[in-house]
Amino acid sequence: MKFIDEVTIEVASGKGGPGCVSFRREKYVPRGGPDGGDGGRGGNIVFKTSSRLHSLLDLKIKNKYHAEDGERGRSQNRTGRDGSDLTIAVPPGTIIKDLGGHIIRDLGLNEEYLFLAGGIGGKGNTFYKSSVNQAPDIAQKGMPGQSTTVHLELKLIADVGIVGYPNAGKSTLISAISAARPKIADYPFTTLTPNLGVVRVDDEANFIVADMPGLIKGAHEGHGLGIQFLRHIERTKFFVHVIDISGVSGRDPIQDFKDINAELKLYDKAMREREDFSPLGTRAQIVALNKADVLSPQEAEKLSEKFQKIKSAGKLDIVEVVLISAVTRMNLARLVKLMGEKVFNEKNEKGKGQATGKAGDVRKRKKD
Repeated sequence: MKFIDEVTIEVASGKGGPGCVSFRREKYVPRGGPDGGDGGRGGNIVFKTSSRLHSLLDLKIKNKYHAEDGERGRSQNRTGRDGSDLTIAVPPGTIIKDLGGHIIRDLGLNEEYLFLAGGIGGKGNTFYKSSVNQAPDIAQKGMPGQSTTVHLELKLIADVGIVGYPNAGKSTLISAISAARPKIADYPFTTLTPNLGVVRVDDEANFIVADMPGLIKGAHEGHGLGIQFLRHIERTKFFVHVIDISGVSGRDPIQDFKDINAELKLYDKAMREREDFSPLGTRAQIVALNKADVLSPQEAEKLSEKFQKIKSAGKLDIVEVVLISAVTRMNLARLVKLMGEKVFNEKNEKGKGQATGKAGDVRKRKKD
């Protein structure tokens, strides 16, 4: 299925139904008086997030949405039927923006948001009856609905972002630690869209990881797949930076690490004026030195020591350096433990932040 994370749609709420002009006409009731009912309310436009959706594809196919109009009032003081609300399902993390780029609403998990209210139904002629106007022959038309064009942008909601060069083993890693089944092959750019996976720590706790399509040097200039998918890790609290240390690619692992971090900083520079931007270059990282099974223990440890020196220098917020093999599952349990501790420590800090007025959004999910 094609992954769509931006779309522009037209939406309109329903207009209110007109009121009714009617007079009671019954045998033996010569002066029945007015009995025109009110018009029904127009339908609302409602956005609702669904955890089953991970793309805005449906809204790309159909981009015009109009809620039902209210029905006109009827005789015998019968109010017209209200128009049905139109609910537009979107993935969690969808941002509603106006065409000027200003955020209207950032939709979270299981959220329902009334975006456009329907028009109010018009009053029937019964409403206008008074002691001095016993037979009013006027009724309201009903209020028009609202209409606008909005831009929807999706930022996936995940706790951990997995970044790295193409073929570093990111997709293999996410498939090994979660139930996600991304495309895996021995050539670059097999991952063309972000993938989400749920990592279960125990029977009660789990967290979500997002695997990004591979970055390369010059991605900010459009090289490779560019940086269009990096918005999907802006919500994450930290990264797992996967480095291929096997030497099969012919690249230097240290230089790969530097290149990716340079691209993150260049992304920050390009996006810093955006209203909803959250910088990536200063985000904490767990460095996962992948494909360690290909090297001898001595060679792998030597490379690990080089990354430990980078960690000790303190220029980047490196949580830990771990030698792993996503294929043989070497040290994956340790990596998942580190990830879980970091996620749930962030949750605890969030709880403290709420007490002191500080913000945070990492979640610990309980099993139903």
